Amino acid sequence: MKVKHARELTLALYLGAACAGAQAAAMTVDSLDGPVTGNEIQSFVDFIQGMQPILSESGEEWSQGDDGKAMKALSQVYDIAPRKEILDKMTSYCDALLSQRNDILPAPAGQRKIWTGRIDPVWPNTPDKYPIQTGGEQGDPVGHLASCARAILKTPALYKQNVAGGDRYRFGATYLQRAKTYLAEADKTVDQHILKSLLTMKDGHMYFADNSPYQTGKPVPWNQQMMFDYGFMNLAQAHELLKDDPARVQRYDAIVKTNLDWFFQSGLTRYTDKAGKTAYNWAYAMPATDGEDCNHGSMDVYGFYRLFLSGRYGLAAKQMEPFGDTVFDVMRLGDRDYSGRVDGSSDNASKHGGETNYLRAGFMFAALSRPDAYYTMMSDAGIQDGGSSGAAGVYANFLTIKSLRASGNASKDKKH
Repeated sequence: MKVKHARELTLALYLGAACAGAQAAAMTVDSLDGPVTGNEIQSFVDFIQGMQPILSESGEEWSQGDDGKAMKALSQVYDIAPRKEILDKMTSYCDALLSQRNDILPAPAGQRKIWTGRIDPVWPNTPDKYPIQTGGEQGDPVGHLASCARAILKTPALYKQNVAGGDRYRFGATYLQRAKTYLAEADKTVDQHILKSLLTMKDGHMYFADNSPYQTGKPVPWNQQMMFDYGFMNLAQAHELLKDDPARVQRYDAIVKTNLDWFFQSGLTRYTDKAGKTAYNWAYAMPATDGEDCNHGSMDVYGFYRLFLSGRYGLAAKQMEPFGDTVFDVMRLGDRDYSGRVDGSSDNASKHGGETNYLRAGFMFAALSRPDAYYTMMSDAGIQDGGSSGAAGVYANFLTIKSLRASGNASKDKKH
């Protein structure tokens, strides 16, 4: 009974979770089929008006916390419906994000020497712990800045307009100026910390540096690779739109492609599941290839589908299909009952390996590869026809999936 009660409480917290400060009515699910409706977009726009970034310089908050989830949700919905209200909320979050970076914050809150011995342009994972460490969470803030720059750069009509809300931090008065600042500062974090000190490439594969106090010399876990890839991909896309640095585009894309190939060639175990379909098993990090917990696995799958949908890296729909079979045939143990690990097992005493009575948000994208299970998987994630959602990240995932299904691009190979 204790485990059941804990799982019910977890579901209530998950389905009711909203980004910090949100006060608007829950977002509307008009239908599970057909194009995304104007009413659904408007309900999202209304909802985000109550969202405000948390005043924290922690990289963890900007990756796995509410602020990180908010930024990804905003970017996803803007790609579906480029409404200025969404972009303006993105810029307000990016202004807060960039203003909190360690090299920009004034002493004593910022300007701290980290493990490199320098005042690096980072968002410390644990700002008050010595030595101040950094890890995969550095990729997400870079990705947020670059995704906002990308959103602006694909909206030329706004280039010369002043950004709504003014220019408190002097990051650039117009939208184009702001995009260029975000992009330059994201590159700065990559150049002066991520690729300078934090990561080392062995045969092109991501490892943490031998002198990094975090995961010293070890392969970067897959969920953290997805954070770095989120940054590299959006940087490549933004620079491609700006047409200013083809060498950077090539470099960033090459890192992502090499490490994606590493996963699909060496980082997983393929097997036939109980339904007779190919499923995947993988681990938290190389060299292991099985037993990943579903907390991190959700981030992994979210990242793999994000890269697949970009069309940049040669991922085929056939490569993605086993994710859908893994989630639905292996992990789903019953009605709203999911295993704690991607191999169908659970460890309810562990922090991340316990069963849940809901489908974690990142796994929602696996429904793109299992159209027969779409309605069930959305329901298990808290999305029901005629219902509503109070979680921006879950709702944005639903809108993305719904839009792709309506356009007929849900499971097709993507072309760059």
